[in-house]
Amino acid sequence: MRAVIESWLIGHWYSSNQPPWYLRALESLYGFAYQRAQKKAAGDQDKYRPSVPLVIVGNLTAGGSGKTPLVIRLCELAAELGLKAGIASTGYGRSGQETVLVNADSDVGACGDEPVLLARRTGLPIVVASDRIHAVKKLCDMDVDLIFSDDGLQSSLHRDLEICVVDGERGLGNGHLLPAGPLRESAERLWKVDHVVTNGEWPTKPGRLEAAVMELQPSSVCSVDQQVEISLQDFVAQQAGMATHAVAAIGHPGRFFQMLEKLGITAETHAFPDHHSFKAADFAAIENGTVIIMTEKDAVKCTGLGLQNAWYIPVVTTLPVKFEHIIRHQLAALTGEDS
Repeated sequence: MRAVIESWLIGHWYSSNQPPWYLRALESLYGFAYQRAQKKAAGDQDKYRPSVPLVIVGNLTAGGSGKTPLVIRLCELAAELGLKAGIASTGYGRSGQETVLVNADSDVGACGDEPVLLARRTGLPIVVASDRIHAVKKLCDMDVDLIFSDDGLQSSLHRDLEICVVDGERGLGNGHLLPAGPLRESAERLWKVDHVVTNGEWPTKPGRLEAAVMELQPSSVCSVDQQVEISLQDFVAQQAGMATHAVAAIGHPGRFFQMLEKLGITAETHAFPDHHSFKAADFAAIENGTVIIMTEKDAVKCTGLGLQNAWYIPVVTTLPVKFEHIIRHQLAALTGEDS
């Protein structure tokens, strides 16, 4: 049912037609409630200030836009400066409510898929909490130099730097607020953040808006059990002529499927709702031994399912050299490293 509702909403959000009147009526209610919440948050904002700089990496739209790959790259830039970063998250979709320190072997159900992915890729302290402030507080006690928050642009946390990520292909959809459109808040917010980063080119970007273009490049192919890593060229050659199934439970599955096509991988596609919790039954219709290819985010949820011939494609995040230079300078200034 969730998949049906999500697909129906996305169909309206990214259509050139006006959304139904009843969604527009609910949009007004959402906008009113959001404004009230923001006013309250403005009054609460100074109640807690982290003891280390906090960088928010968020978005305006519901669903994925590429925040997590950007956080990984920002952590790498921080490391180049000799800074130890921590990452705060709410662990969207997890079953628990407690505050948890995440590692590469953590239970995805208890921590969320993206935090476990971040733990695998960065090896840094990652804390999930239902209240993002609790995650930030715990990280402040862990001898980190700065904290990146994966999402949280709409939170009341005091922040030192804001980066908003936009899916270049989808943009801001129809421009309406939830539930009539994908926007969590008005598009005017784009001019108030410190940086806008687009995941791929954004053809419909407002002309006066400055944005850095982020590219996600496939780097290799890894087995879901993390025992084997091969080159893209070898994988394409090995699976040529074989039945292949592509699986994606991300905010924009089509982006992953398009990437496979560009790589020369022909596959039957299976799109699931974002953050879908995979079970063996989801793969029951796929014959044993058939090639299964998925995203890295999905792989962390499928490690223990005993899938045969299952692979994922990690991506490398590339940013404009000038933008990375600016970010390095800002991180150094925030942490006192440029003094």
